[in-house]
Amino acid sequence: MIPTPYYLIDKLKLLPNMEKIAWLREQSGAKSLLALKCFAAWSVFDFMSEYMDGTTSSSLYEVKLGREKFPGETHAYSVAYGDDEIDEVVASSDKILFNSIGQLERFDRQSAGHVRGLRVNPGVSTSEFDLADPARPFSRLGEHEPEEIAKVADRITGFMFHNNCENDDFDRFDGMLSHIEQRFGFLIRQMTWISLGGGIHFTGENYPLEKFAERLKRFAGENEVQVYLEPGEAAITRSTTLEVSVLDTLHNGKNLAIVDSSIEAHMLDLLIYRESAKIAPDAGPEEWMICGKSCLAGDIFGEFHFGKPLKAGDRLSVQDAAGYTMVKKNWFNGVKMPSIAVKELDGSVHVARSFGYDDFAAALS
Repeated sequence: MIPTPYYLIDKLKLLPNMEKIAWLREQSGAKSLLALKCFAAWSVFDFMSEYMDGTTSSSLYEVKLGREKFPGETHAYSVAYGDDEIDEVVASSDKILFNSIGQLERFDRQSAGHVRGLRVNPGVSTSEFDLADPARPFSRLGEHEPEEIAKVADRITGFMFHNNCENDDFDRFDGMLSHIEQRFGFLIRQMTWISLGGGIHFTGENYPLEKFAERLKRFAGENEVQVYLEPGEAAITRSTTLEVSVLDTLHNGKNLAIVDSSIEAHMLDLLIYRESAKIAPDAGPEEWMICGKSCLAGDIFGEFHFGKPLKAGDRLSVQDAAGYTMVKKNWFNGVKMPSIAVKELDGSVHVARSFGYDDFAAALS
């Protein structure tokens, strides 16, 4: 039995997402790039590359990881590149996307001859959180004015629009894409490729995948462009769990169980957005608050139901623990870093990576 805590990536649960992504490519022509900012566990990249077309990034290190570990195209994007990064970014990528006209002009010489694109901010989004809203007031994410973009259109061959966030509403996606076409259509028709970014939950249950495929195909055909999508959570949703064990129990107005993990260290995105974790099964007469072992008072996974009282040694399975969790894990309090395990299609499980004190010490100086 694998010691907890550990992330368990289940290929059998990952497969349905991959199959939908591959089907979408066949039906619409749209290519899909894994967004490494969401998920970068490269032990399953070979498997994912059978269904996806490559990776997209947010930094030099992600560009290099995509080029080294994921067969296919490697797209480079960053909110801002440094002088000491640009040459390596260009050398490690197939396409480079600049966040601003200023960056495009600053690195015009270094990127000349490379496939170049520009991030465009359409001013609308689906984000429910101001913290994650690319269209928030005074946003630094992309260029806004069509007239200014037109002045540099001859230096680039593509745009990236990233304005969806956990959007499972096709009609809303369709409406925003129509807005983009109306405002930026004359520029889009000068390009050869367009990325529509990530945040479109098209692998979710009951999503109208056929309508989505038709809309993408029509957009590509009418504008004569290659369409790219950049799925993050859509690629890995429901594929991974965080396996933990109860270390102690106590009662202080509620039943409390402390586990050998930490939401701040191992599922930070939930803490940032003040969301509860998911534990399965969540049913029964016993209600317990599951608590992390760090010293942060609010290190709480949430409140859940169980069939019987919890006790030290019980194992719990935290669901949907892949997206924006493994990439954000940290060494707060020196809490043991979860191992990374992979469950193969045949049901066998192996530990792909484990972490110890030496890794903790190496992260500091």
